[in-house]
Amino acid sequence: MNRAPTLAVIGAAQASPALSTLAYEVGAEIARQGAVLICGGRGGVMEAAAHGARDQGGHTIGILPGYERAAANPYIEFPIATGIGEARNVIVVASADAVIALQGAAGTLAEIGFALKLGRPLVALASWPELEISERAETPMAAVARALVMAGR
Repeated sequence: MNRAPTLAVIGAAQASPALSTLAYEVGAEIARQGAVLICGGRGGVMEAAAHGARDQGGHTIGILPGYERAAANPYIEFPIATGIGEARNVIVVASADAVIALQGAAGTLAEIGFALKLGRPLVALASWPELEISERAETPMAAVARALVMAGR
């Protein structure tokens, strides 16, 4: 069976308007390229990216920290309730063909670490300039294009 590529979008749970716009554009581009978006399913970057993907007719998966599917943001098509708290971050990364990292805090940093540990392709977009992340992009289109190439799609 041929599966659509799945791209994780990670970033701040509480995002500024500028960061939300950037995440929205990433999500929209993921959908335009026929990929599936996976994220933590809650607010901030996750909600903005899922909103962008759904506005373009794309599919979205949210890996939730708690047991309530209703805790997903309204743009998550497939909420996965895990009940494992922040440990869900490894599931987000492990379920993706590549990861796009936007600005965030400790949870985002953990997901970046999991991507590196699991060997998932990682593209930083306006994210973590102090880290030695080899792949960086300047625009949402470039981030998605690079992630898809790195994922072998």
